[in-house]
Amino acid sequence: MISPMHARILIVEDEESLRSFLGDRLRSEGYSVEFGTNGKEGFERATSRAFDLIILDIMLPQMDGFELCRRIREAGMATPTLILTARGQLEDKLKGLKIGADDYVTKPFEVRELLARIEALLRRTLPPQSHVSLYQFGSLQIDLLGTAAILNGTALSLSAREFQLLRYLAEHAGKTLSREELLREVWGYSADAYTRTVDVHIASLRTKLRGDVQASNLIQTVKGLGYKLTP
Repeated sequence: MISPMHARILIVEDEESLRSFLGDRLRSEGYSVEFGTNGKEGFERATSRAFDLIILDIMLPQMDGFELCRRIREAGMATPTLILTARGQLEDKLKGLKIGADDYVTKPFEVRELLARIEALLRRTLPPQSHVSLYQFGSLQIDLLGTAAILNGTALSLSAREFQLLRYLAEHAGKTLSREELLREVWGYSADAYTRTVDVHIASLRTKLRGDVQASNLIQTVKGLGYKLTP
């Protein structure tokens, strides 16, 4: 299990007071913290060393948070990413999730909520407590130890949340899973406001599985109930 004493967090935030506050608070919780003050610096740091979690603001100079997150995913990195946004529009939040962010917190936020989201993201990056380390569904392999999904010999570029969602579907293959269960077990919380979050991630997984006819039909919608992975 990831211990806070060993978890490394990168904070990409241009507001000095917030950056300092978050750094002090996270260090007091036992995390190791590094900073980026703009999008360009954040990308350089994120791709030059290993982090367990990236926290980034949307409104960043030189490169905004959306572009930063997109480039991180394009670089093949599945590091869990949490975005901070002052925007209240649902479409902005969904945009962040679509390009690879795993979660978001809207400013102003309660520190306890942020800490809970951080803990949940870190907890869900760990290999599951199971004797199974590899799932095979036709041309799709899901390697739990290597945290990789491989389709026809090519590793898919998945966010940490997408991988954990695919893992959970695989572990419960053949069973219909409600959005509420997926929110609770994969995201760690349950609220009606987040229902579309599941749909967005399912749609993204389907898009990335389109390279193979069989794999593209693995995740089925059960109307009015939820989703299931059909072996």
